[in-house]
Amino acid sequence: MRPKNYSQMEKPISITTGKFRTNNNNKHNNVWFVVPLFFILCFVLLCFDYSALFTDTDETAFSIPDVTQKSTSSEFTKDDNFSRFPDDPSPDSSCSGRYIYVHELPYRFNGDLLDNCFKITRGTEKDICPYIENYGFGPVIKNYENVLLKQSWFTTNQFMLEVIFHNKMMNYRCLTNDSSLASAVFVPFYAGLDMSRYLWGFNITVRDSSSHELMDWLVVQKEWGRMSGRDHFLVSGRIAWDFRRQTDNESDWGSKLRFLPESRNMSMLSIESSSWKNDYAIPYPTCFHPRSVDEIVEWQELMRSRKREYLFTFAGAPRPEYKDSVRGKIIDECLESKKQCYLLDCNYGNVNCDNPVNVMKVFRNSVFCLQPPGDSYTRRSIFDSILAGCIPVFFHPGTAYAQYKWHLPKNHSSYSVYLPVKDVKEWNIKIKERLIEIPEERVVRLREEVIRLIPKVVYADPKYGSDGSEDAFELAVKGMLERIEEVREMMRQGKDGSDGFDDRDDYKYTFSPYEEPQVLA
Repeated sequence: MRPKNYSQMEKPISITTGKFRTNNNNKHNNVWFVVPLFFILCFVLLCFDYSALFTDTDETAFSIPDVTQKSTSSEFTKDDNFSRFPDDPSPDSSCSGRYIYVHELPYRFNGDLLDNCFKITRGTEKDICPYIENYGFGPVIKNYENVLLKQSWFTTNQFMLEVIFHNKMMNYRCLTNDSSLASAVFVPFYAGLDMSRYLWGFNITVRDSSSHELMDWLVVQKEWGRMSGRDHFLVSGRIAWDFRRQTDNESDWGSKLRFLPESRNMSMLSIESSSWKNDYAIPYPTCFHPRSVDEIVEWQELMRSRKREYLFTFAGAPRPEYKDSVRGKIIDECLESKKQCYLLDCNYGNVNCDNPVNVMKVFRNSVFCLQPPGDSYTRRSIFDSILAGCIPVFFHPGTAYAQYKWHLPKNHSSYSVYLPVKDVKEWNIKIKERLIEIPEERVVRLREEVIRLIPKVVYADPKYGSDGSEDAFELAVKGMLERIEEVREMMRQGKDGSDGFDDRDDYKYTFSPYEEPQVLA
């Protein structure tokens, strides 16, 4: 804002204001006095920093760019959002091996999708547009009902990861405009939002069109040639399987993005990985996006001090369309257990399970949270339960153990309980009995480990992390950089960088590595 007195400050004081009377007797003396003063004033004005007149002292020194804001979306370019590093004057030693270059993609691959968010809603029962605001976090939750903290909780859509990640990336400390310094190249294509426009009622040519256009654009960029794209990565808010349609039958689901020859050279981060080695799972977005470490600590202490009324709980709906789903058995056991189990029924028309107040209210009062597979192997409820300090109980290794390797402990028995059930026909367990058998000492250790995981599974405010703290975003970037460096080292040694890069690895969806009995002591 310009100050009110801007117009007066802009002009020098008049020399005919009455201070210097001009009459015939002293006009020559005044001239000799005024001329030097005039030149002095001119010199001062030339040196004056007019930028101060336009500075709003109430604003912070650095404003984080939000790629979701429509007021700036039509002007969104990489240069605008790299304003913190306008010239890359000299490499930062603390960023050695961590620099990331962000491609300035044509607008249709990201910003245009946000501007036309109403098209993404086709085939769904939700208006996706409100979830785009606030860096992709969605609307702020105002009615927290003494369940949530008073700040940093939002109504976040579980498919907004690519928007959240892009906004976080634009505040990443080690961005560079000089791609020759970069250890990795980020491709901000909103693949999930793009495909969501065409999942219902469109043929495969339309569904695959953006994938072909993206790859045509990428392969002619100079950055692609260094490692044939193996230092490139993108992020999807949908599961990786949605981009690996294996046939050209019109009835098959999804796009063929990840089966395009060039795309196979890239890595993809998504909420659930596929069987291929260049797909990596990172946490679903939850609704908690803390602004500081203090907020995380405050929330952890609240969850640590909770007295939990229920032994176990399940939030979800049955899947009668999947004949092998164990959800029906889980719901039956929960209903049989009466006061020891709470069933949060997420069928349409019942309790709104998209409201984090409803979910946290139940999870924070439960010792164990049951996490069976749903429409796919994984579910956001895993991370909701971790937020609530509720120990997750898994029934399939693909739900967590074969995923999220950068965010969850390799020793899965340190934070969860595993009840392997290959098929509902083989259901021979009693959940309540198995959970009651677990010694109290181990329950305490499990819960403490779950609570310690909270900072690793939240996507914090974009300003978070500048002090070196690591959230889900920072851990994902760290893991991606390490993976790319492994490939780069192979190439330095004269080996083929493609060796094993995009191989299929089905072990993660089998039970063999996890068949050992659950340690209960």
